[in-house]
Amino acid sequence: MIFLNPSGAPELACNECGCRWFDRMTNCCYECGAEVSRSEIESFESALRVFTENRMKSGTVGPPLL
Repeated sequence: MIFLNPSGAPELACNECGCRWFDRMTNCCYECGAEVSRSEIESFESALRVFTENRMKSGTVGPPLL
């Protein structure tokens, strides 16, 4: 599940328990162990790109440091 934090940035949360902490090596929730599907990760990455692009267009942030 993707939700927006108070600054408007997207965050990924577990569909099963709502936890926001994931093991990036296994793509599983730390709280309940549910796996995060590849499609959920792709949706989250897409939401991050849109958020960053919108902030760059509005001049509120520079380009990503990645």
